[in-house]
Amino acid sequence: MDPVEHRLFSVISKGWAGRPLDSFEIIQNYISTTSTSTGLKVKACIDRKGYEKGIKMDAEQKSQLNIQKHDGLPNWNYTITPL
Repeated sequence: MDPVEHRLFSVISKGWAGRPLDSFEIIQNYISTTSTSTGLKVKACIDRKGYEKGIKMDAEQKSQLNIQKHDGLPNWNYTITPL
């Protein structure tokens, strides 16, 4: 988890502390109504699309991706943009 995400998550989780998280909509509401002392506001949406698991890419497919790995934890933090 990067430092910004870690600081933001602590603010988000304070909003739902001690409350039951019974549905995605409740969680989305807690996240979406979060703001920080510096004025950062958070937006959240629920993605109900199903995603296929276990898809393998061959070397040619991977070579056609434009991946920029970030400095911190590059295997977890990266951006994929169109070529």
